[in-house]
Amino acid sequence: MKPTTVIGFLGSTLDAAKFGPSRWMKWRPSVGLCMHEDLRVDRFLLIHGTMHRRLADLVREDIGSVSPETEVELHVIDFADAWDFEEVYGKLLDFARAQALDPDLEDILVHITTGTHVAQICLFLLTEAHYLPGRLLQTQPRRGGPDAVGSWSVIDLDLSRYDSIATRFASESAESTSFLKSGIETRNPAFNAMIDEIEQVASRTRAPILLMGPTGAGKSQLARRIFELKKLKRQISGQLVEVNCATLRGDSAMSALFGHRKGAFTGAAADRPGLLRTADGGMLFLDEIGELGLDEQAMILRAIEDKRFLPVGADRETHSDFQLIAGTNRELAQCVAEGTFREDLFARLNLWTFALPGLADRREDIAPNLEYELDRHAEREGERVTFNKEARERFLAFAMSPAARWPANFRDLAASVTRMATFSPKGRIDSAVVTTEIARLHRLWSSGPNAADALTGLLDAETLAAIDPFDRVQLAHVVAECRSSRSLSEAGRRLFAASRTRRASTNDADRLRKYLLRFALDWEQISGHP
Repeated sequence: MKPTTVIGFLGSTLDAAKFGPSRWMKWRPSVGLCMHEDLRVDRFLLIHGTMHRRLADLVREDIGSVSPETEVELHVIDFADAWDFEEVYGKLLDFARAQALDPDLEDILVHITTGTHVAQICLFLLTEAHYLPGRLLQTQPRRGGPDAVGSWSVIDLDLSRYDSIATRFASESAESTSFLKSGIETRNPAFNAMIDEIEQVASRTRAPILLMGPTGAGKSQLARRIFELKKLKRQISGQLVEVNCATLRGDSAMSALFGHRKGAFTGAAADRPGLLRTADGGMLFLDEIGELGLDEQAMILRAIEDKRFLPVGADRETHSDFQLIAGTNRELAQCVAEGTFREDLFARLNLWTFALPGLADRREDIAPNLEYELDRHAEREGERVTFNKEARERFLAFAMSPAARWPANFRDLAASVTRMATFSPKGRIDSAVVTTEIARLHRLWSSGPNAADALTGLLDAETLAAIDPFDRVQLAHVVAECRSSRSLSEAGRRLFAASRTRRASTNDADRLRKYLLRFALDWEQISGHP
């Protein structure tokens, strides 16, 4: 059984008593807790002020008479103002750090019955933060006749041990997680696990957070929700300042971020606070941080670590205390290797890094996000638009198939919903509107900058590597034609328009089907059409 160490204040009122036999009829917390048969106190660290030394000696003597095995250590801490929270906490923190306390070798109890309310609160906070690695001890007198012993109870700050409290906190955590997801009932297990982690990090730290992921994956939206969550929990008081670093170029980048003094350069007609100063007390979201120059990166690092920076043209530094969220679609580790991103800044940002998957990697989340986008359209336009059953099934079948590449991720989905809602003036999206939209998406994606990657979503890397480059170009063209056609027959007619005139019997659909089978592909898989 481990020895028990108690830490507590001398109660200048509660522990005081007239000298004589009558004092044993009074409940004195520091003495009483050493009189319990079911609580053995081996060491008692008793804190008191210089002016109460005589009382401390008396209490030590009385403890020695009722509990000879208890070693009482007197520790003097004087407060200029015992009600000054900052002073009391600081001196108690110094005291805690000076003690050789080992919870593996001793059972540590922190007595919070005596001392001023400020002292009791500080003991609680130091115990909660594990500067005092123990449990809270509470004592009280028994009701009825005179009793010098009283009663005692231990408060365990591991709230997971208390069912009702644990249930409440689990519920609040679930609400916060749902808030970060904008109330969307997402189904992707990896994404949901990541959001759970972000909720814990956002609620418990002000360290920088790095959000990585492709364009349109929702980095900006998530950053705003993190800010709003911290605002709701009163963990942050300032505003959210957002900036896309890709829009900052040259000398204007320094001025925009760090501000400038009047006359610092031509055109600087007045002082400018800068975005970092504006974010003081709040949150700064630097989207596409990989686009910043090396000089700006160095100053950002200084501002994060020291909360100070030098505006352009100033001779005195400016202070700003903000939480940073950075977003990027670049691989910053590779940028560090290439020399375009500072290694020390990346190390500072890389404490909490979360990689947001693209929409194509979360196809099970398309259905709930479809409803979310319809809700957003209703808020913007003041008109509710819905799918009929057949149209919704038709669009989801396409959206969740490999034929839907979603290169711009949620931006593509949002734009698609907006178009379909706009072309449904009666408030109901039907199959005709969906068919037109699917054809439009095929055209957009087949003519976009990523058209050369048309096969990536259809064939795995091993299969692609086995196809000759010549055949790969031809197959990519066939896939693009299929995606922009409304039927297998239409795609066949367009692909074999020249040769079909020289044949007595034409079955372009069958000819195209056989061509696709050579690569283990079929029409439905490519086009999303049944």
